[in-house]
Amino acid sequence: MARILVVGRIKPEGMAILEARSDHDVRVVVDDDQDAIVAAARTANAILVRTTPIGADVIDAAVGLRVVSRHGVGYDNVDVGALNARRIPLAIAATANRISVAEHAMAMLLTLAKAAVPHDAAVRAGNWAIRSEVLAFEIFGKRLLLLGFGRIGREVAVRARAFGMTVAVHDPFVDPAALAELGCSVAVDLDTAIAEADVISLHLPLDATTRHVIDARRLASMRPSAILLNTARGGLIDEPALAASLASGQLRGAGIDVFADEPPAPDNPLLFQKTALLSPHNAGVTVESMVNMATEAATNILDVLDGRLDPAVIVNLDAIGLEPAGKAPA
Repeated sequence: MARILVVGRIKPEGMAILEARSDHDVRVVVDDDQDAIVAAARTANAILVRTTPIGADVIDAAVGLRVVSRHGVGYDNVDVGALNARRIPLAIAATANRISVAEHAMAMLLTLAKAAVPHDAAVRAGNWAIRSEVLAFEIFGKRLLLLGFGRIGREVAVRARAFGMTVAVHDPFVDPAALAELGCSVAVDLDTAIAEADVISLHLPLDATTRHVIDARRLASMRPSAILLNTARGGLIDEPALAASLASGQLRGAGIDVFADEPPAPDNPLLFQKTALLSPHNAGVTVESMVNMATEAATNILDVLDGRLDPAVIVNLDAIGLEPAGKAPA
């Protein structure tokens, strides 16, 4: 009998998938007590985790571990190196929140473009004259630069194109023909593309190569009328530099859903910028996506335990000695 450890609460639809299997035993740990998690992991063959850190101590304790499944797309809370050392796959809910995040990015863009927040505040304060300030602008015909063109980036591109935006993509791993099919162009030189963009939306993982990909130098090169969106990972942007750009008027606005430290410290300078639209890392959190994440994360566990591993949802294929879908094993 395989033993599955669920760390954190997931939607009943996901639990039902796991509990429907009489040949599996499911245990749930709902708090962040690391000692309790380590103890429960000792007999686990699979771990499904939401946001709780799963470090080397947990992975090392789970001597029979065969898979870790993330309830979501990001996996910053999992020690991938410890999994790689034992050739254990890390699965993600690859498609679960792509619509939710893409819609959130577009909602932030439209909120900023239409100056919805200051207009709302002005009406409530009796300042009807704000309409004469002409704060809003159209996104039709504006140039959107996408950094990263995975599942979420593609969904943003489709929505932006529907609004009449031109879309350029900087992603060295994407086939230009695939971009052309969606009416997008290739942005080869990142610095040039940043300087030309009206809107920049980040859809990258966070690693050593992408940390502060938007830094003070690149912020200074952006158009004063530009908007910057980050619904991907905190740390992609140099936050103090962004706050300074907003404060000086160098940048028109920013929509930020993710922060380097979460929740952000009370003195984080972005909290004091009126042209920063902020949300609590909830771009991917909707009624629908939470169900999708629970069911995909649960299904991924059963697929691995049943020998039906789907390479498309495994993030450490190379480390565990597997090839992407469509390629023969080495």
